[in-house]
Amino acid sequence: MAMTETAARRDAAEPGAAEEAVTVRRTVELWVAGVAAALTTLFLGAFTVVVNGVDEATFADTLYPLLADGGVAGAAGVPVDVAYEATRTLAAWFSFTVPIVLGLTVVGFMRARRRPARRSTGWWFLAAGLACLLGSQLLLYPIAFGFFVTAGLFALRTTDHHSDQHSDQPRTGSSR
Repeated sequence: MAMTETAARRDAAEPGAAEEAVTVRRTVELWVAGVAAALTTLFLGAFTVVVNGVDEATFADTLYPLLADGGVAGAAGVPVDVAYEATRTLAAWFSFTVPIVLGLTVVGFMRARRRPARRSTGWWFLAAGLACLLGSQLLLYPIAFGFFVTAGLFALRTTDHHSDQHSDQPRTGSSR
């Protein structure tokens, strides 16, 4: 409502203001960040759920052979009990990371929806990317890259889409 009232006041004050008002959209940025947040939740959350749902005997029968075949546990000669504790610790770390990444992403979404023209919103997505990168022990660097792309788009994409017909001054930069 406040935005409608503000637009109505501006229209009444300036006769050509309604033609110059352009809605800024950050659709690409929000989609990239949303996909990155969903993938972070999927990968880190699924790992946490699986590891927290097995006991040591089940871990020794199912997950440990997979880790050994992948060269993670078997190559170093890690005993099953040590691998189980290390995997549970990693799952705990991931379960701590997911809410932080999602919280930073939600704040970034709220700020992008409220004031899409602000470039400072990108800092929230940069923080989400760093939390994803460091919280996943550098494993999810492709997903963290999505947050970094979002932050970069907020920083680099211009939001000045006013047409040249309504402006007497020359434009100084590219509109895209």
